Amino acid sequence: MSSNQPEDESGQRAAAQFATTHWSTVLAAGDSASPGALAALERLCRAYWYPLYAFARRNGNPPEEAKDSAQAFFEALIERQFIRDVVRERGRFRTFLLTAFKRFLINEWHRRRTLKRGGSVVILPLDTDATEAAHAAEAPTQESPDHVYDRVWARTVMEHALRQLETEFADSGKAREFTVLSPFLSGPADPGEYAKIGERLGISPHAVAAAVQRFRRRYRKSVRAEIAHTVPVAADIDAEMRYLVELFTC
Repeated sequence: MSSNQPEDESGQRAAAQFATTHWSTVLAAGDSASPGALAALERLCRAYWYPLYAFARRNGNPPEEAKDSAQAFFEALIERQFIRDVVRERGRFRTFLLTAFKRFLINEWHRRRTLKRGGSVVILPLDTDATEAAHAAEAPTQESPDHVYDRVWARTVMEHALRQLETEFADSGKAREFTVLSPFLSGPADPGEYAKIGERLGISPHAVAAAVQRFRRRYRKSVRAEIAHTVPVAADIDAEMRYLVELFTC
């Protein structure tokens, strides 16, 4: 019995930590539309609006109209406190968001776009300048809007995870280490590159290789934590992670 106690406690800690993640918080609220759930939903929308923008752009909407569509959708989603509809969906936030956005475009956008919105409160100010520049820089593809949405979602998750890791390194006084190691997330080092980095850091090439492996593990952990914010139960994390990695690497 005693030999299993650390593992049991670790599992309990993981379950308790997952219970506070954003999407599970929204789902746990049920029909109550609690302020905590709405705040969590707003944080998720603020973090993951770009995939919807990419979806709208791929559907042929010009930049300003795509921005207005996303803005109006989030206003409706948060102002009307759609917690009940969210709970009925029960799925991953990625799936819920696109499904709800499609419904909004079909059922409400054409009506809302004719209304005067002067003086309305902008719930989620969207920075589309940088976003449109990133969108324009992508090579033209024959992907469907749905696939573009999923692919951009995958990249957004991984970018958020990387920024979180960068913050952790900076807070630990290791900003330089992050700058040196982060390029190795995308592929193996060229011959002799670890030796050059070792000279800069004052460590051996073997130590650099070990640092890169630790960095990759920490990044993977950061990605898992980011994904945990967007799935309803912890059991979905591995499947979602495999899918997003597949999208990001294809």
